[in-house]
Amino acid sequence: MDMNMPVNVPVDDPNADTGEQKTPARPSNDILRKHGVISEKPPSPTPMIEEALTEARRLAHENRLEGKDLDELDELEDEEDDDFLDSYRQKRMGELASIQTASVYNQVYPVQKPEYAAAVTEESKKAWVLVLLTSSSGTNTESRVAMEVWRQLATKYGDIKFCQMQADLCIEGYPDRNTPTVLTYRDEQIRRQIVTLKELSGPRTGVEDVEEVLLGLGALKHGDPRLKKKKDEDGLGGEARYSSIRQSVKKGGGEDDEEDSDWD
Repeated sequence: MDMNMPVNVPVDDPNADTGEQKTPARPSNDILRKHGVISEKPPSPTPMIEEALTEARRLAHENRLEGKDLDELDELEDEEDDDFLDSYRQKRMGELASIQTASVYNQVYPVQKPEYAAAVTEESKKAWVLVLLTSSSGTNTESRVAMEVWRQLATKYGDIKFCQMQADLCIEGYPDRNTPTVLTYRDEQIRRQIVTLKELSGPRTGVEDVEEVLLGLGALKHGDPRLKKKKDEDGLGGEARYSSIRQSVKKGGGEDDEEDSDWD
């Protein structure tokens, strides 16, 4: 073979009409990222998810005693470290002391129109103030239920001022069918208005229903020790508690229970 003869090396003809053409080599994504042609590859979410789960488990373990009252803490003496338990006992006692200091009301306050601004609006600068507007005679079914719930709430949450007033004496011509009405004040503003108990549980409304409202407003905090009321503390729960309230509000009601239906 003549070494001086040209060697025929096949070359792709870009202008060829027939035959297959070779596809040019494509640069890798790493090279494209290096030169800023495409964006950086997002990190895998798996490590971040695992880190979040680990942190959540750690916080759950550290805060496992949150929401437990003093009696419940005492029951854990054989399961928890003494110093750890004592720190939570001190925290609970501090919370109770703060609540006791702020509990300056502790009763339902009847309000008259001339004193409304001072007793309600001005007072709301210091604390949450809830005003219950009852029917003209205070005897329609829902008004009586609300009055009993109000009494229980006032003694339970002494740092909140619970007031009561006949609706038509507060607002001239206010219709009985809109009673009871609850006005919730804070910092001189009405923060929520509830017209009749239909917004809650109707004539079955209890303390827990209003507590939910207070939690939603921020007037009560989750973890407040007063929210944890054992069912056997007063021997009542659910239907039994409702029956007790109904019996209480029926006292003196007599035959007008069936007639006072203007809340329907």
